[in-house]
Amino acid sequence: MLALIALSLPAASPAVAPWGFDLAGMDPTVEPGDDFVAYSGGAWMRATPIPPDRTAWGPFAMLRAKAEGDVKAIVDDVAGRPQRAGSIERKIADTYNAYLDTKAIEAAGLSPVAADLALFAAARSHEDVARMLGRRELGAWGPISMTVWPDAANPDRYGINIVQSGLSLPDRDYYLKDDGRSKELREKFLTYVAAMLALAGTPAPEAAAGAIVALETNIAQAHWTRARRAERDLTYHPKTRAELMAFAPDYPWEQVLAQLGIPAQDFFVVKEDEAVRDLARLFRETPVATWRAYMTFRYLNANADVLPAAFDELAFDFNGRTLAGQPQQRERWKRATVALNAALGEAVGQLYVQRHFSPADKAQITAIVENLRAAFRGRIERLDWMSPETRTAALAKLAAMRVKVGYPDRFRDYTTLEVRAGDPLGNRQRALLWEWQRQTARLGQPTDRDEWGMTPQNVNAYSNSFFNEIVFPAAILQPPYFDAAADAAVNYGGVGGVIGHEMSHAFDDQGAKTDARGAQRDWWSAADLGAFKARGARLAAQYSRFEPLPGQHVNGQTTLSENIGDLGGLSIALEAYHRSLGGQPGPVLDGMTGDQRVFLSWAQTYRENIRDEALSVKLTSDPHSPSAYRVNGVVRNLDAWYRAFDVKPGHLLYLDPADRVRIW
Repeated sequence: MLALIALSLPAASPAVAPWGFDLAGMDPTVEPGDDFVAYSGGAWMRATPIPPDRTAWGPFAMLRAKAEGDVKAIVDDVAGRPQRAGSIERKIADTYNAYLDTKAIEAAGLSPVAADLALFAAARSHEDVARMLGRRELGAWGPISMTVWPDAANPDRYGINIVQSGLSLPDRDYYLKDDGRSKELREKFLTYVAAMLALAGTPAPEAAAGAIVALETNIAQAHWTRARRAERDLTYHPKTRAELMAFAPDYPWEQVLAQLGIPAQDFFVVKEDEAVRDLARLFRETPVATWRAYMTFRYLNANADVLPAAFDELAFDFNGRTLAGQPQQRERWKRATVALNAALGEAVGQLYVQRHFSPADKAQITAIVENLRAAFRGRIERLDWMSPETRTAALAKLAAMRVKVGYPDRFRDYTTLEVRAGDPLGNRQRALLWEWQRQTARLGQPTDRDEWGMTPQNVNAYSNSFFNEIVFPAAILQPPYFDAAADAAVNYGGVGGVIGHEMSHAFDDQGAKTDARGAQRDWWSAADLGAFKARGARLAAQYSRFEPLPGQHVNGQTTLSENIGDLGGLSIALEAYHRSLGGQPGPVLDGMTGDQRVFLSWAQTYRENIRDEALSVKLTSDPHSPSAYRVNGVVRNLDAWYRAFDVKPGHLLYLDPADRVRIW
């Protein structure tokens, strides 16, 4: 029998009085049927400015800020006591403190990067360039990138994925769109590249910058669009070593693979095949001098935060202030936690969960997950558009779905990672190389399905369809998403919606292309697949009508997977809440029914203030819809929301029942 959430409020006090929901943050002057975002959180949004060191502010960002503070407290404690040389605690303290020591960074000047810059300057052939691009520790990624990843067709083995890469701006559209904002950003980008090169003493920096921007524009022209890249069946092209070299002969594969430490590798998956072939040709056609300048800039841009302040401030001015609209650089200690998590994430995570995640929390989250699984199973069984054969396969996939909560059973061992006090750049480079070598050592081995792709202190969650698993790090499992002392409806609208979202990803427009084992294959009947795609197309059309900024619409196709996840997630969460009541009516709290509280909790977890520049970046490069549409775009498709808030024709969000999209 499933463990269910109690019907009455627990004895302990919730973090948000009186029952886990911010009543004062609502705006009752707004009709819920006109703007559910404003109704549920308008007062909070008006009263809550975006901090100057942030581009957006809402529960997600606030929890990330809390996680940064929690990590800082851990490091302060570790660093405040003598630690044995070589111990993980000493490595944590040395990594963090080296990043914080801006006086030492300033005093060192460019000496830490002199050898690397000399390597770039010494390149005389395309093969030399390829060797530099193959040095993972340098971080100067080129137009073709390689990663170790499970084989989509056989997720029990690893292969090398080959993907398009090489852009400094967030998306190809920044180089190719003809609107005023894009043109202005390209001009400022050119100025930034020249300034960065000049600061490093590069000869003729303006001319070099022009060549770099022209090169990245050519790279962008070769890149596939986000919509095309998202189609998994278009991005699976397995090749042997010989086939790869015959397919794109212009690229120096021998030199790259040797530098990467995988000279004998014989299984590759080319993702964007035509783009990779065109980028290989572009690589050979581009003069070596341009590649030297390109590698120099990309290296400086990636490492500006551990270089003297002039580099750091210049990089922030463009990447933060200009591109994302962030007025103020974040405090150094906050950025130090990011650097620490990148280098020693699971080591920090092991200490984090000891302080911030209890076995009781894990047990309650697991119970909620299983209740959502049961609710999802019931919904699949009742689908009127799915045949029995496809339904059987879908139910088998749901039953086989693995759930990871809080933290991994086995934390990563960093014994062989060398950390040096006072060497922030070297620590970063050694961590990058160590991680790459850890990945490549697994080639030829069975895939590690126990591994986590996020650290416990990461405020996020994910679905890995290739392992048919959903993963919920500890840091997101706290208020307002989850509070053991809060009303059950609030938890189901919060963490229940997150769980349902990730669960639905296994059945979104791309996740549905993998089976119960995680293998990419077609398990659908032709009629069912057509019905599924038709529903997705209707949802994409709905979202494409949203215009968050003048002239910039949501891209309903590139956000479709996430929108299906949201629609399915909230639907499943609501049904799971009903199941948790055991056939009894839900309590009414402050005049609000259980269904109302589920919807309101979902909405408040997505309330957010965001700067226009950051919103523009999101619309161009983020697979998620802006937060407001993750609320208003979802609820208007759910019949229960109309009943809960008496939404009628004439309300701005009203959709005729025939126009409401129902998928899962």
